[in-house]
Amino acid sequence: MKYLIVGLGNPGAEYEDTRHNIGFKVVDAIAQSRGASFAPARLGDVSTFRFKARTFVLLKPSTYMNLSGKAVRYWMEAEKIPVENVLVITDDLALPFGTLRIRGKGSDGGHNGLKDIQTVLNTTQYPRLRFGIGDAFHRGAQVDYVLGKWTAEERNALPERLDRCVESAWSFATAGLGRTMNAFNNT
Repeated sequence: MKYLIVGLGNPGAEYEDTRHNIGFKVVDAIAQSRGASFAPARLGDVSTFRFKARTFVLLKPSTYMNLSGKAVRYWMEAEKIPVENVLVITDDLALPFGTLRIRGKGSDGGHNGLKDIQTVLNTTQYPRLRFGIGDAFHRGAQVDYVLGKWTAEERNALPERLDRCVESAWSFATAGLGRTMNAFNNT
């Protein structure tokens, strides 16, 4: 069995430690947990490894957040991975910081990366892990907040939250979506 785990984010040092790049941070943590590394490839940085008799393809698209669908579709087709074995990891303003929400389908929730994936794949039926980044911004400051750096308090809490995301990715591939949602949602 093959799994494509996609962390959404924007390439470039200026975006590295921003809230919007939590998807990149999560797939980096997954790779690190297996001693794997990323290499530049078509439409993104990719890491491939085996774990528990499964092949994992981790992807950090280089297409920028708003055009993530092209990279997701390319790697699904290149690796022959069905949509139910794809897990897209992204930030979510509607959830308190560090809260996880895993779903097998759903709307884009106003998230441009998810919107593009939905358009390119022509479906809302793909698993996603949303990582809450909170909504502590003033009216009109959403972009600055999302593209802003983590607070000191958030940075201190991130390692434990990232570990929880890694556990949820393993659960998704080994225990299935339903059990993973029961075990990890809102934790």
